[in-house]
Amino acid sequence: MPTHFSSKLSHDYSQLLDNADDYNVSIQVGEGSNVKEFRAHSNILRARSPYFMRAFSSDWAVKKDNIIIFNKPNITPMVFAMMLKYIYAGTLDLDKQSGSDILGLLIASDELLLDELITYCQNHLIEEKSNWLRLNIVQVLQTVIRHDRCKKLQDHCLEYICQDPQTFFSSKNFQSLDRDILYGLLSRDDLQFEEIEIWEHLIKWGTTQTSTANDKVFNDVTKWSDKQFDALKKSVEPFIPLIRFFEFSSKDFYYKVRPYKKILPRNIYEDVMSHHLAGTEPKTPNLTPRMGRWKIDSNIIKSRHAAILANWINRSGEKFGVTTKVPYEFTLLYRGSLHGFKDEVFRGYVNNQGSAIVVIKVSRVDDSNYAVYDNANNGAQFGQSDLVVKNMIGTCNIHSYADSILDTNSFIIEEIEAFKIVEKIDSSI
Repeated sequence: MPTHFSSKLSHDYSQLLDNADDYNVSIQVGEGSNVKEFRAHSNILRARSPYFMRAFSSDWAVKKDNIIIFNKPNITPMVFAMMLKYIYAGTLDLDKQSGSDILGLLIASDELLLDELITYCQNHLIEEKSNWLRLNIVQVLQTVIRHDRCKKLQDHCLEYICQDPQTFFSSKNFQSLDRDILYGLLSRDDLQFEEIEIWEHLIKWGTTQTSTANDKVFNDVTKWSDKQFDALKKSVEPFIPLIRFFEFSSKDFYYKVRPYKKILPRNIYEDVMSHHLAGTEPKTPNLTPRMGRWKIDSNIIKSRHAAILANWINRSGEKFGVTTKVPYEFTLLYRGSLHGFKDEVFRGYVNNQGSAIVVIKVSRVDDSNYAVYDNANNGAQFGQSDLVVKNMIGTCNIHSYADSILDTNSFIIEEIEAFKIVEKIDSSI
């Protein structure tokens, strides 16, 4: 097995950099008053960087008195000094460097095609500079969003925003957000935000891009001209396919989307209108719902509905939503379409499981109906006769409850699910 003397080799090459009296490259970096000349050896730079291999070729190199003259005004002297230390000695100490300088080193490494350094800088920022990243997340994203090799840092920042989008979307930085960053955010399925709020913030962002400080009419959409609608349409058009329009309630669609009808493709608008007015199935491509902070295995409800149920269960007064941490696990016990709609099957899966919630989707009725506790006498029974489930038939006759659960005496069950409710030991999960 060969013996590696890398430590001594690193030291010797470092000395070569510090005492470059036989240099054949003069590199001037920085701009303005922050400019510095570095002397180096072309063979070492070419061996370590594909960028320099090409830049110092006979086709590209500019020489004066047999010295290659090279200028990099977009790299600061501090960053370039770190790069040369890495290129010559294979050493790098980022512990005392600012987040801004490490970000600059990352971008310079991307330009000079130093893949190992790109990976290292991204990992260091994520693992050691998390607070700085959080405070400067827009600056970081604006810097790396168009650098394909910085994908890990891009994803990390976008994931962080997705976990708490309310704070980010409500910040003053959002209105001036780069469209590539916004596109990256709206493309994500893990953006933990109500879809109607995403739409409202997109409209605000779009109007900011197209309005002026004196354009007061933008505050009242009913007074907009066709020119203003056209400007907004041009601004937000690339983002429209990313909006889950079928996730909107009929009320939200009417009051918050319909006024902007002119910016929507006709086929999408008509399809969504038909869905809300006539209950038709979507014809246009329908994106899957975004995932909440916590997932629930259900064919009936989504994270936002489960958050409502959690609020009913919780008695402390704390309110939960899709973007908050919920202290309950919803574990699927039974699903009619999976296990069968027979009463005895329901009881077999649900009885003696502790606290449970039963969720019923009523056939040909828009709103789901939620129930909290199970009774073993029927498939599911609530009150003496207030809600009784027998196989796929349900009946409602007010008796024990103050109000009627449904406005109908009987209904057909399209789907029924039961969930075991378990309080989490660690509510941060």
